[in-house]
Amino acid sequence: MKNIYIIATTALIFISCGGNKKKTVEDVIATENVTTIREKRTELAEEQETINNKLKQLDEALLQYDTIKKVPLITTFTAETAVFNHYLELQGNVTTKDLLVITPEYNGILTGLYVKEGQRVSKGQALGKIDDGGLTQQLSQLQIQAELAKTTYERQKRLWDQKIGSEIQFLQAKSTYEAQTRGIEQLEKQISKTVIKAPFSGTIDDVITEKGSVVAAGQTQLMRIVNLNDMYIETDVPESYIPYVTKGKNVEVDFPVLGKQISTKIRQAGNFINPANRTFKVEVGIPNKDKTIKPNLTAKLKINDYTSESAILIPQSIVSENAEGEQYIYVVTDKKTNDEGVAKKVVIKTGKTQGDVIEVLEGVKNDDEIISEGARSVENGQAVKVINL
Repeated sequence: MKNIYIIATTALIFISCGGNKKKTVEDVIATENVTTIREKRTELAEEQETINNKLKQLDEALLQYDTIKKVPLITTFTAETAVFNHYLELQGNVTTKDLLVITPEYNGILTGLYVKEGQRVSKGQALGKIDDGGLTQQLSQLQIQAELAKTTYERQKRLWDQKIGSEIQFLQAKSTYEAQTRGIEQLEKQISKTVIKAPFSGTIDDVITEKGSVVAAGQTQLMRIVNLNDMYIETDVPESYIPYVTKGKNVEVDFPVLGKQISTKIRQAGNFINPANRTFKVEVGIPNKDKTIKPNLTAKLKINDYTSESAILIPQSIVSENAEGEQYIYVVTDKKTNDEGVAKKVVIKTGKTQGDVIEVLEGVKNDDEIISEGARSVENGQAVKVINL
């Protein structure tokens, strides 16, 4: 009996404790009772508000008593002088003065074509022949007549030297001979125009007109000749760079299509400013030993227009500007042994930029500790902690 009493008491206590146990959200939802669910939601909302109030009190206490958290964490770097090369970036096209489409100097039928595409030729080499329309036969007749005129002139001269005959006969013979000679020279020049010759040494890039075609002087395109030895890039430079972009300046050239970069110099700077776009032309010579650089190829140019042997460079991202247009940065002063210091606002004067850096002309000296990360979140005179790794 006593054992039954103990068991009953234990069960009663267990049931009582289980009845006081809070139901979970899942249990409440399982009841499918709207009133019960609403009561549970209200209960949780009140608990959440109580927790938020307690968190707010804790945050206020931390702000009041946690002095370490008040100090901003920053990174710094030391100002050092270095060589600074500024480059003007432009785009240009490759060209050459030895690129020419040859046209005939004489009208007629193209009777001879002595070259083919890709063939190397020398200056003055015959490339083709145009029918002269009988000029060669006329030349032969003139040469025969000139021989007779020459003989007559020489005989009259010998007689005249001996005071035999009249002066008029001597002068007529001389005039006839000279006229015949000039006629031959003129006809030879005409005939020479029927032979197409290479104006310079190079390669026949394209044969445009076929043998047997009728060609017109100065109009019909016969062939294209190119020499890849004397290549250069031509580009337009804004007039504001006249004092800096001069003959002999260093240039870095990039050919994106070829994946090739070369270093060269400006070989000529123009003396004429184009009134339409206020630019002047610049020629940059380029070596082309392997003949991979072709005319009209696009190139990117970086012209060295400014150099400083002892420049202080800083990231552009840390430079701020005030309402007066002054640029400023922050440096660390009063540095302590525990890497804490004071942020000081320094007004600077800047120069040229290159990429993500800018040159500081005034306001910063060598060995100054400049704030990098956190530069835009500090204030003048504020205590900071340096965490350089």
